[in-house]
Amino acid sequence: MNSMNIPLENQSCCTSQPQQIQDQNQINQTDLLPVAIIGAGPVGLAAAAHLAHKKQPFFLLEAGSQVGANILTWEHVRLFSPWRYNMDKVATRLLSEQNWTSPKLDLLPTGKELVEQYLQPLANIPEIKPYVHVNTKVLSISRKNIDKMKTTNRENVPFVLYTEQNGAFKTFEARAVMDATGTWGNPNPANSSGAWFNKEKESNEHIFYGIPNVLGNKKSQYANKKVAVVGSGHSAINTLIDLTKLKEEHPKTEILWIIRRDNVEEAYGGEEKDALEARGALGSHIHQLVDSGKLEVIKSFRIQYVERANDEISIVGDKRGEAVTLAGIDQMIVNTGNRPNFNILSEIRTSIDTITESVEALAPLIDPNIHSCGTVRPHGEKELRQPEKGFYIVGSKSYGRAPTFLMATGYEQVRSIVAHLTGDFEAAQKVELELPETGVCSVNLSSTNSSNTHPTTCCG
Repeated sequence: MNSMNIPLENQSCCTSQPQQIQDQNQINQTDLLPVAIIGAGPVGLAAAAHLAHKKQPFFLLEAGSQVGANILTWEHVRLFSPWRYNMDKVATRLLSEQNWTSPKLDLLPTGKELVEQYLQPLANIPEIKPYVHVNTKVLSISRKNIDKMKTTNRENVPFVLYTEQNGAFKTFEARAVMDATGTWGNPNPANSSGAWFNKEKESNEHIFYGIPNVLGNKKSQYANKKVAVVGSGHSAINTLIDLTKLKEEHPKTEILWIIRRDNVEEAYGGEEKDALEARGALGSHIHQLVDSGKLEVIKSFRIQYVERANDEISIVGDKRGEAVTLAGIDQMIVNTGNRPNFNILSEIRTSIDTITESVEALAPLIDPNIHSCGTVRPHGEKELRQPEKGFYIVGSKSYGRAPTFLMATGYEQVRSIVAHLTGDFEAAQKVELELPETGVCSVNLSSTNSSNTHPTTCCG
């Protein structure tokens, strides 16, 4: 009988048997759906490899025109971690079955080599290639036909991913979702307060966010110019080292290094104590360049705003309470890190730390206000699960604004999650991850905090 023919007085919220049957059908249908992966970077492709290895249906959505699209924006940069830390074990096993030749594990790849020698071959194996959708931008994710407010039977309803694929609207359904979109391409501003202002946006012709190829296709933009580099992490150090090489060829190049720190030595890291030789060498190299006077370090400088003045920009800031303007800057390179973009998750129930913008359970492990060892204790599905059952944020996006993420961490994350999704709960809980020590282990607590509210740190 059609429900439209049932008298109103006979319709009831308590018709339990038909509802139970309907719920069971929904559960069965949802369980047969594939797992969705968003982002075809190293961690997203590792998730695909683990699902393929377990013979689980999946699809992978990538906004770029090819896998590793974000990495190719810094293809000229050489990683400080060797190949052995940059490849997933299950992924390399699947590749080996296709007569793939592994790079030498102790060599350091560039971004381009990482894509061409590892990510592209992985995406092209028969178990993965048919399920990779490039030029597919995810617009939003929700539960099918219900919004965030609806709770009843929510866990048994499929996820729907709304996308724009090659300019056309398309939807995908999934039983679980792994968001591996990362943070690259969503930079922090130069402003020390973390706020974006129109003056900075309007100066975009003079500002680059990331690591420009100053020795390659961007050489003319920086040669014999006054260039300010903002930031004190590895990206800034890479940029500064390249600029000093450019200065050798073009002596009129001026280099300013703007940092918030009071002591530039803090930016050098563990140097020879770092278990990753190349990472330690970066610190030692910049240490030598500073001592040699090849660049000018401006310490304790908090940028208030940037403004354009004809064909130059001025950087207005606060230096130990005094207003200071750095004028006549031709180009500024901002390496102040990146932040996650949660726009596509507005209809997903998430638990995000308000300080680090990381997965909430990870915050105590990675919050630089508490420690800065660069080594994070093992974590997996249990820590990464969200209030939205079946939804996970993985990879660098799971770390939010914290800067200490390594690819090996992401590989272990997706291994644990896939084990859980396939019912191997023991393997999911047994998380093992060995990361190289940075050689730096400091606790960054307020000197006025005599109560020591953070007695347990990475330093033990």
